[in-house]
Amino acid sequence: MVEIGDLISGGPSDQWSDSGGNPEQRPAPPPILRDLAAEADVRFNGNRPWDIQVFHPSVYRRILMQGSLGFGEAFVDGLWTAQRLDETISRLLSRNVEQRVNRRARLHWASALLKNLLFNRQSRRRAFQVGERHYDIGNDVYTAMLDPTMSYSCGYWARAENLQQAQIAKLDLICHKLNLRPGLRLLDIGCGWGGLARHAAEHYGVMVDGITVSREQLMLARERCRGLPVRLELMDYRDLKGSYDRVVSVGMFEHVGPKNYAVFFDTVDRVLKEQGIFLLHTIGEHADTAATDPWIDKYIFPNGKIPSPGRLAAAFQPHFILEDWHSFGRDYDLTLMAWWHRFDAAWPSLQARYDESFYRMWKYYLHSCAGFFRSRQGQLWQLVLTKRRRTAVYRSLR
Repeated sequence: MVEIGDLISGGPSDQWSDSGGNPEQRPAPPPILRDLAAEADVRFNGNRPWDIQVFHPSVYRRILMQGSLGFGEAFVDGLWTAQRLDETISRLLSRNVEQRVNRRARLHWASALLKNLLFNRQSRRRAFQVGERHYDIGNDVYTAMLDPTMSYSCGYWARAENLQQAQIAKLDLICHKLNLRPGLRLLDIGCGWGGLARHAAEHYGVMVDGITVSREQLMLARERCRGLPVRLELMDYRDLKGSYDRVVSVGMFEHVGPKNYAVFFDTVDRVLKEQGIFLLHTIGEHADTAATDPWIDKYIFPNGKIPSPGRLAAAFQPHFILEDWHSFGRDYDLTLMAWWHRFDAAWPSLQARYDESFYRMWKYYLHSCAGFFRSRQGQLWQLVLTKRRRTAVYRSLR
């Protein structure tokens, strides 16, 4: 059996080696990592914008022992960098380098697999954890990063030239696909900061009920929707009651988890009227995987799981007819990089509350996710679903 020590033997001693702008003096990688990166046309301490600049030799041990978790944590600790981090990640993911490294870091990866297989990590008891640990960090961060609609999901860039245009286009696309008209009742599962609820009520004359698991989101969303026929509550989707003409869920299904897919679609089926329309907007991945990326799970979206096409289809088929499946994942690359530029520009005003580690964490989050979609591992889907007993004909829109 090849041991970690064997893989890194012959390299520099494990001591700080910040050599500034001289890549030749930086710690060299072990051959196994050098060769894996080379397959993606990425070099350690190379001179291209997407090459990885390593300042401390412990980076290599952390990658070999912890896989993508160690890679991300070492970046947040300031032990390596890349001028074009988004492109670095895109190239590595395009060649599935992270999956191969994670398999070598088998003890940590096995733990993540067991958690997903043995436990319901998205149970009712844990439903509010993602709100508390991610969405409640501070509305100041999200206000700075997002566009004025406060949309924290993929924009629609088909004819947009900037982030706000892309988000308004996405909101209108959803409203048109739902065939909204005055007097209808719309349920928004995962309403966020109220962007869609406000847009639908203002421009399409519908009454909106929305739910979120984030107290900070709820507080600001209620303020933003004041005076409109919008009612927003802190609630787990499993507690929903009522009857609605339309149901929408944008960027929330990633927190449901495979063990709860049946309950989720059963809930939507129960509250959606016979002639109603349901639109599901969700991140997807190109193939089924057993576990979430460990860095994202630990630091950004605890307990999340992105669906594959097969798992998603199998989950909704007992309840719904598929009317439309719209894929535009590359638009999320554009959206994430627009968020990064806004966050980076606003950083001087945020520094009083957040430290440099938070800045690097947020940078790694946004850039690695942009690379995820650019590599086409990540997808973005809008599904339109109806009940079989619906009599009206549905016409797909773009």
